[in-house]
Amino acid sequence: MNKQAIFRLRRYCARFGLLALLVLNACSESADKRQPQPVVHAAPGEVYLTPDSPKKAYVKTSTLTLTRPPLLEPLAGKIAYNESATSRISSPVSGRVLANPLPLGSKVEAGAVLLELHSPEVADAQADYAKAQAQMTLAEHAFRRQQELYQGKVVSRKDLEQAEDDLSQARSEVQRAQNRLKNLQLATAQNNARFALRSPINGIVVERNVNPGQQVGPDLDKPLFVVSDMQRLTVVMDVFEVNLAKIKPGQQLNISVPAYPGETFPATIEYVGQVLNETTRSVQVRCALPNPDGRLLPGMYASINVESPPDAQAIVVPLTAVFTEDEFDYVFVAVDENHYKQRPVKMGLRLKDRAVVTEGLQPGEQLVTEGALVLRAEEDVNDANP
Repeated sequence: MNKQAIFRLRRYCARFGLLALLVLNACSESADKRQPQPVVHAAPGEVYLTPDSPKKAYVKTSTLTLTRPPLLEPLAGKIAYNESATSRISSPVSGRVLANPLPLGSKVEAGAVLLELHSPEVADAQADYAKAQAQMTLAEHAFRRQQELYQGKVVSRKDLEQAEDDLSQARSEVQRAQNRLKNLQLATAQNNARFALRSPINGIVVERNVNPGQQVGPDLDKPLFVVSDMQRLTVVMDVFEVNLAKIKPGQQLNISVPAYPGETFPATIEYVGQVLNETTRSVQVRCALPNPDGRLLPGMYASINVESPPDAQAIVVPLTAVFTEDEFDYVFVAVDENHYKQRPVKMGLRLKDRAVVTEGLQPGEQLVTEGALVLRAEEDVNDANP
C-alpha cells in the first residue's frame, strides 16, 4: 500500500471516530434529560411547587402588617342639610311678589334681600305707626297745655293727671307700632307698602318655591326659599340596637359615596338619638360632614365605615386568602419562594371583602392572598400520590 492510500485511510478513521463520539455524547445527554427531577415529599399541610410550575402564576403573596381594623360592618346612610346651618324662609306677611326673586344657586350673606312684596299688611303697619305718632304729638301738646293751666290754677289736678295718662297711652301705642315694624324689618320712615324678605344666615339658595307676580303668605305649605351653608352637611344613619354601644358622640368616621369611588370623606358623630325605633330596632345617628369643596350633595347615599380607636391595631386580610373546611378557617403562609404551609386562623369581624384575624398570624409573615385554593388542590394531589 502506498503512502497516499495510507493517508486517506487514516483521515477516514479520524472522521468516523469523531462522528461516533458525537453520537455517544448525544445519547448521554438524552439519557440525562430522561432522568426524573428529585421529588420533595411534603408533610401534611405543606405544599411544594417546583420553580417552573405553572401554578405559581396563580399564587400571590403579601407581607402582613398591623392596621387599624374596622369596628362594624359598613353602615348605610344619607347626606342631608346641616339643620344648624340651614334656614327655611317663608314670608310673615301676605302680598304680591315684585320683580324677579333671587335665583337658585345664588350665594347670599345674612340680611341679603331674597325678594320684595307689595303687601297691604305692611301698608297697614306703616299707617298704624304714622297714626300713633300723630296721636302722641297731639297728646304731648295737650299735656303741656294742661300743665300751664294747672300752674295758673285754671284746671284741677285731676285734669292734669288725665292728660298725663293720655300721653302715656299714646307713647305706648307708638312703641307697639314701632315694634311691629321692627319685627318686619321695616324702617320707621318707610311708607311704600313694600316688604323685603331677607336671608337670616350666610349660605346658598338651594331651593326656591316662588315666581314673579305670585301671591304669597305665611300659610303656604312650602317655604319660599331654603338657604343652607353647603360646606357644612350632615350624614344621617340608623344604627341597630346591638351595635349601639360601639357608637359615641365625637367618634371619627369615613364616608364614601358612589359619585367618587375610591375616595373617603371624614365625618364626626354629633348626636345619637335618644329614642329606639321599635319596628327596626335601630337608633338614628347624625354626623357632621365637612364639605369644603362642595362636591358632596344633600340626598346622596353614603356608606359609612366605623373605625376602631386610633390606638387599636390588628391584622386584616382579604377574604380571597381564606378558605373554610369543616367549619374552620385556614390560610396559606409562604415559608419561601416555593414552600407553602397551611395554617388555621380565628376570625373576628368578617366584612364583604376582608376580615380581621384574631389568632394564627403574625406581622411580617408572607400571606398567600390569591391562589389559596390552588395550593389546597395541590395538597390533595400530594396526599393522593405519596
